[in-house]
Amino acid sequence: MPLSVESKKGLMERYRVHPADTGSPEVQIALLSERISYLNNHFQTHRKDHASRRGLLIMVGKRRRLLDYLRRKKPEGYQKLIESLGIRK
Repeated sequence: MPLSVESKKGLMERYRVHPADTGSPEVQIALLSERISYLNNHFQTHRKDHASRRGLLIMVGKRRRLLDYLRRKKPEGYQKLIESLGIRK
């Protein structure tokens, strides 16, 4: 199940860089993280759903590349984002 419109808007408002921001790395990472957490919960009950597992791996790779980009370009934004999302130690 994809993210609802309301939850997407909430994430965009929380992580946006400027008022009309919908595609910055911060927003994209937040949206991917939300979808990844949903799929992780999905796999608790549907262990044999390998097609969705492939999609999950693709999303994790995309988030990893975006995080690497953000760490290179804006290290302080990277640190703030991973703390707020709780995705690194």
